[in-house]
Amino acid sequence: MLTIDLDNLIRHALQEDIHTGDLTTQACVSEKRHAIGRMIAKESFVLAGIEVAARVFSLLDSAVHFEGVVADGTTVVQGAAIARMSGDAAALLQGERVALNLLQRMSGIATLTSRYVAAVAGTAARIVDTRKTTPGLRMLEKYAVRVGGGINHRTGLYDGILIKENHIAAAGGITAAVSRARSYIPHTLKIEVETETVAQVEEALAAGADIIMLDNMDCATMRSCVALIAGRVLVEASGGVNLDTVRAIAETGVDIISVGALTHSPRAADISMLLD
Repeated sequence: MLTIDLDNLIRHALQEDIHTGDLTTQACVSEKRHAIGRMIAKESFVLAGIEVAARVFSLLDSAVHFEGVVADGTTVVQGAAIARMSGDAAALLQGERVALNLLQRMSGIATLTSRYVAAVAGTAARIVDTRKTTPGLRMLEKYAVRVGGGINHRTGLYDGILIKENHIAAAGGITAAVSRARSYIPHTLKIEVETETVAQVEEALAAGADIIMLDNMDCATMRSCVALIAGRVLVEASGGVNLDTVRAIAETGVDIISVGALTHSPRAADISMLLD
């Protein structure tokens, strides 16, 4: 997690918050005031991002000591200590909001993902994310999905072929789009095609798609498509997925269920930081 990209992301967030100076801390706190503090869970959730929070304080002041009490992937309970820290009070105060913003969002994603994973337990379906992420935070949000037990779909437009309805329209049909993609990419990449009807599924199979996405189909239609495909390619379900519907979707026999909600609408975990 401690990469150049992460450091740049954190520095940008700190600059956005502190800008020309932390007026409240400058006015109220003596220079070189030493402080100790802790982060506390105000509800139960799956923790994700503890190293990211630590890095926030490290970039502000390398002398700050930050100790994660529990590791990412741990289900913490209300009232539990998540981390302890000590160091210059100004650095702790200036890093508080950025560290909490990232930690709360990542933990919210991990927690929501874990609920979807639990909902399909016992089926063959895997829960995956989408590109519906917060601009600039995709790396962290997809990491949080993995912490919650989910799997990452493609990272971006650059690492996978997913032919969607607009590509199909622009290319002149599924067969043409798959043919062009096959001649363009190396043999190491797979081609996924989004379909909305049984006829499109049949065309995608005939065209040589490696993965077929069943988009916004009802469960009966998905079940028919899974039987038609008969294990020849991977089958992904997408659209209309929520915690009330995901179990029934998984029971149609699809291999993958992509859930945009994992990253576009999780509720942030409730965490507070207190200086002693």
